[in-house]
Amino acid sequence: MPESRSAYRAFRSIATRWMDNDAYGHVNNVVYYSWFDTAVNAYLIENGALDIHSGDTIGLVIETHCNYFASLAFPQTVYVGIRVARLGTSSVRYEVGIFGDSDQTAAKGHFVHVYVDKQTRRPVPLPSQLKTVLETLL
Repeated sequence: MPESRSAYRAFRSIATRWMDNDAYGHVNNVVYYSWFDTAVNAYLIENGALDIHSGDTIGLVIETHCNYFASLAFPQTVYVGIRVARLGTSSVRYEVGIFGDSDQTAAKGHFVHVYVDKQTRRPVPLPSQLKTVLETLL
C-alpha cells in the first residue's frame, strides 16, 4: 500500500536524468535502488555518521525490496523519504519512500545494511555517532 510523506523522517530531492527512463517511457526499476542508496548515504555523510574515505566502518547491503505504485519519468524531480525501522547491534533496516508530485509514494521499499570493519569485512557494533544519527530516523 502507498504511504504519505508524513510516514518518513527525512527527505532528499533528486533530479531524474534522461538516461533514467527506459524504453517504456518511465524510470527503470533499477534506478529506484540507486535513489535508496543515495538518499540514505548522503544523509549519513551530511550528519557526520559515515566517512566514506577514511572511516573504519562501512555498510554492506544484504537485503533489498521495492514495491511500485505509480510511474515517474524524466524530467521529474523525485523526493526520497527515509526512516529507520529497526536498529540492531550491527545492522539497520532502512525504509524508503519515493515521491513524485503526489503526497503518496510512487514506490516504497527497504534495504538492510550490516556494518562491517572496512578491512576484515566482519560485522562490528554500530559506531556511537552512527547510532545517534540513526536514532533520529526511528
